[in-house]
Amino acid sequence: MEEIKDKKVLVVGLGKSGIAAVQALQKLGAKVYVQDMKKREELDGQLLGLLESRDVECYLGAVPDEKENFEMLILSPGVRPDMGFIKKAKENGAEIIGELEIAYRTGKGKYVAITGTNGKTTTTALTGEIFKNAGRKTSVVGNIGVAVISKAINATDDTWLVTEVSSFQLETIRDFKPEISAILNLTPDHLDRHGDINKYGTAKARIFENQQEDGYVVINHDDKECRKLVSGAKAKIIPFSRMEKLDLGAFVDAGKMVIVDEEGKKIVFCGTEELYIPGDHNVENALAAMTVAYFAGIEPEVITKTLKEFKGVEHRIEFVGEVDGIRFVNDSKGTNPHASIKAIEAMKGDVILIAGGYDKGSSYEELIGSFGDKVKFAVLMGKTAVKIKDAAEKMDFTNTIIVKDMEACVREGFRLARPGDTVLLSPACASWDMYTDFEQRGEHFKDCVKRLES
Repeated sequence: MEEIKDKKVLVVGLGKSGIAAVQALQKLGAKVYVQDMKKREELDGQLLGLLESRDVECYLGAVPDEKENFEMLILSPGVRPDMGFIKKAKENGAEIIGELEIAYRTGKGKYVAITGTNGKTTTTALTGEIFKNAGRKTSVVGNIGVAVISKAINATDDTWLVTEVSSFQLETIRDFKPEISAILNLTPDHLDRHGDINKYGTAKARIFENQQEDGYVVINHDDKECRKLVSGAKAKIIPFSRMEKLDLGAFVDAGKMVIVDEEGKKIVFCGTEELYIPGDHNVENALAAMTVAYFAGIEPEVITKTLKEFKGVEHRIEFVGEVDGIRFVNDSKGTNPHASIKAIEAMKGDVILIAGGYDKGSSYEELIGSFGDKVKFAVLMGKTAVKIKDAAEKMDFTNTIIVKDMEACVREGFRLARPGDTVLLSPACASWDMYTDFEQRGEHFKDCVKRLES
């Protein structure tokens, strides 16, 4: 455990992980400062009160003076490491890390780390549920919404921290080493931050860079970009596949989900049709979760029971309700085109798609191409609405309409739908142009649907 007492530490960014880092670091005796580009009047009053009550010096809407000489900067995931004052602090000798890294250094416990472009939240939640059902002391943390450090500082050696990890978090690790890591898939995302898919993949691959021969890397065999990433891994590579039978790893055989282990033993779990969560992508998520759990030593009976009972996570293909025979599904967690394609594929019957939001540099041709005969209309909002509409029209899909906000989207979707149709919120974009996060966006969608019902 790293000694942090009396260190001069600047926490950059006052999101969930930043606030948790402030609280944990103060408990550990560090001299904590904070910086956020939001001005004082833009911050929540309760948060300001908390910081003032703890005598935390704040740089709000401003950056620290270069003479401050911080020993460490802890960056929130949304903060770019190439910002001027961060680079200057590094030149002055400050160590630049993230909340995941400081949690690993200052806390205890064993880590499962799960990343990928899509499916992270579902797979992390399902894996955590399996571990809990097996009687393991378990915390489900990370990008799923619970700051890692908030649980790590109270963890014991036998605690399992099942962690959803983003590319942003992986940019700022140094010593972080999970017992088991998993990369679910790799498709273009966050290109506004990383520049291209190769740099994005390089960030994802950091998840296993400190693992040695005694660790495991679980990898999607069906995703060639994933297979490329693990070529230099020192840990044991355990693949999973929905499409092929494997000599080692997890796959589907005659409709059954199975694992062949390192000794060549074949273990049968359950049928794909027995999964509660719908869609081929969730078969992949389930294969990944059961692989992680099995190679962590959990009994197949516990894994099988959990696979059959797990009902998914909020904001990911979440059934909200039915009004006049029209179903409403919340997939606000669909923050890139590939995630939205998977959501569309999982729907039965015709779909009215609600999409649009913050532009992460994605292109939308593949999304439009997935519509086929299933998506009847696309109701668009946010900064990317025109970009998606233009892509659709170039591909001869003209059933698009741009509206101003979520309320209008839900009303218009309901107007366009017929009994038996599904109005699907799957934005294919981040939420930051109109909402704090995808959770707030999903909650607003659900509220709008409730108003239709009343």
